[in-house]
Amino acid sequence: MPVIPFKDLIIFENEDYILINKPPHIASLDERTGEGTSILRMARDYFGDIQVNHRLDKETSGILALAKHPEAYRALSIQFEKRQVDKVYHAVVSGIHVFEGICVYLPIYPLTNGSVKIDRQRGKEAETFFDTLQLYHKHTLVQCRPVTGRMHQIRIHLTALKAPIVCDPQYGGEYIYLSSIKRKFNLKKDTEELPLIQRVALHAFSLSFSLMNSERITVEAPYPKDFAVLIKQLEKNK
Repeated sequence: MPVIPFKDLIIFENEDYILINKPPHIASLDERTGEGTSILRMARDYFGDIQVNHRLDKETSGILALAKHPEAYRALSIQFEKRQVDKVYHAVVSGIHVFEGICVYLPIYPLTNGSVKIDRQRGKEAETFFDTLQLYHKHTLVQCRPVTGRMHQIRIHLTALKAPIVCDPQYGGEYIYLSSIKRKFNLKKDTEELPLIQRVALHAFSLSFSLMNSERITVEAPYPKDFAVLIKQLEKNK
């Protein structure tokens, strides 16, 4: 997969921060295997000793904040710690769900296999708010606002609501095929149908925080091609 130049990912930049629209399938930080590129490595080729202020799962696309110097990194880290950063994600989930400010407050415990589970005894507190953005024939576009920042928080909390994200088999999400949503769909003979999206259908849509001069900003990240195509097909086949 060709790597997009880092400068083409930038959607906001000032003397303190760079906000990018992270493509799917690229890790935020270097992976243990040392294979492949990472956003951090790409960013440092662009601007020396820059730091990633938070991270997105490798498969998740969307907005990611990086700090150009230690003071900026510290200032935004404190906002994350104090839960003063508003994060909004969009997810396509299986089933029809009408969520209006639904709050899931279930503790999350990390497992040794890289996944998580709900564990009321050992888990760390985790809170997410959910709102329905759009209903489709068999799926729902959901807005997710995590208050805490636990690993796989949105994914496991949606599964707890019996609304797993499509293409997320780790947490019970089924693959989504055009044949399952299009009424008159004919697959060409001897061809294998591929899912409409090849990853967990989760996109970090916006980030709101205070700049070094105390100005509050909200930056939005447009859907990448694969997520936009999925939404387009769901809209067409409502």
